[in-house]
Amino acid sequence: MTNTSQAHDTPEQSPEFDQRDFRNALGHFGTGVTVITTVDQSGQTYGVTVSSFNSVSLSPPLVLWSQVKAAPSHQAFIQSPYFVVNILAESQKDISNHFAKPNDDKFKGIAHHLSPEGIPILEGTLGHFICKKENDVEGGDHLIFIGRVMSYSYNTAEDTAPLFFWKGKYHSAADHIS
Repeated sequence: MTNTSQAHDTPEQSPEFDQRDFRNALGHFGTGVTVITTVDQSGQTYGVTVSSFNSVSLSPPLVLWSQVKAAPSHQAFIQSPYFVVNILAESQKDISNHFAKPNDDKFKGIAHHLSPEGIPILEGTLGHFICKKENDVEGGDHLIFIGRVMSYSYNTAEDTAPLFFWKGKYHSAADHIS
């Protein structure tokens, strides 16, 4: 069965536009899962689970991610000049869930170390990108952060699967690794 709905090109969506159904439709696009980390001016660390990560450019090396403006950590990400994108492995569902929920000390009990800029890098991930914020762009109820990759590292083990999210649930990508 196919469900169809039509978006309207108006500043506010029409009353018949079903945001929940739209979110369900977007969920049909599977993504990897990341945790984006930063630190504010006082030294407080922040981390959020994000599936809206993408590469933008190879030259210069740019990546992007987006965050809902109502997130408790939003001001920290706006103010900090740096962020780290941590790519989660399939075995890190608990870390994804941990950073997806509000918590006063998100790094308590989470293995990590700090980048030279003082930004948390999670241990055991498939890789990470240390980024200097290049720009942010308004995107409705989200802000899109564009970062210039200053350095990166990745796991070269061929048998390590990424954490994959599709239709509101985690799924295994291991079956597709050759």
